[in-house]
Amino acid sequence: QVQFVESGGGWVQPGGSLRLSCPASRNIFSTFTIGWYYQPPGKERELVAWISPAGGTVYADFVQGRFTISRDNAKSTVYLQMNNLKPEDTAVYYCKRPAYDDWGQGTQVTVST
Repeated sequence: QVQFVESGGGWVQPGGSLRLSCPASRNIFSTFTIGWYYQPPGKERELVAWISPAGGTVYADFVQGRFTISRDNAKSTVYLQMNNLKPEDTAVYYCKRPAYDDWGQGTQVTVST
């Protein structure tokens, strides 16, 4: 079992930036792909981005060029740098291993004027 604790969310105006952090309870990054997911109000959770053990990255079309996923193996932490935020990015953001049910509490991101 692995626990993730997401943080870094908050309120930001359109066009602003936030950096989300997600430390894991143990260092698994050399073994597992880690993904960031989001859940907008009233909608299902969707994949935003993921990073593989080899460092390869995949992004959802709606965040291409705006969000960057990265990790710090020494800190067992995955990050999501979010730039040029839009109101439609408003959601609770989670990190987890794809295909595993290790959802955390998430961190709320609100983009509005």
